[in-house]
Amino acid sequence: MTETTTRPADLHAYLGYRDAPAAVAWLERAFGFTTTMSFPDDEGGIAHAELRRGDAAIVVFSDRDGYERPPRKGDTCGIGLYVTVAEPADVDAVHATAAAAGATTVWTPDGNEWGSYRCRVVDPEGVEWTFGTHRPGES
Repeated sequence: MTETTTRPADLHAYLGYRDAPAAVAWLERAFGFTTTMSFPDDEGGIAHAELRRGDAAIVVFSDRDGYERPPRKGDTCGIGLYVTVAEPADVDAVHATAAAAGATTVWTPDGNEWGSYRCRVVDPEGVEWTFGTHRPGES
């Protein structure tokens, strides 16, 4: 189980979803995020929600402008989020949970040439997520 920190994040991503309330529920169920703050908008969506998973932080909001996702070329669209996990077993677990929740698998869990063990999935609205053991700055 991932322990969610209360330490402020130095970097976080913001993600617009067409159905932000459903996306938040999915991110909690599929990836183990915890909602730490949420403000509704005037149309039944989300103006601003903050989610944490360990040291990872994201902001989710309702996409009212119809943002387009970049097209996937091969196994990536060139933009995605990488969430560091402690052990290969954590990668396997999050992949299984995400796949069961309806994520599209891009990479099944496996190792790569620089020693990371990772998987890549796409959430129901097309956001690309990689979970792996690589921690930038560590050898």
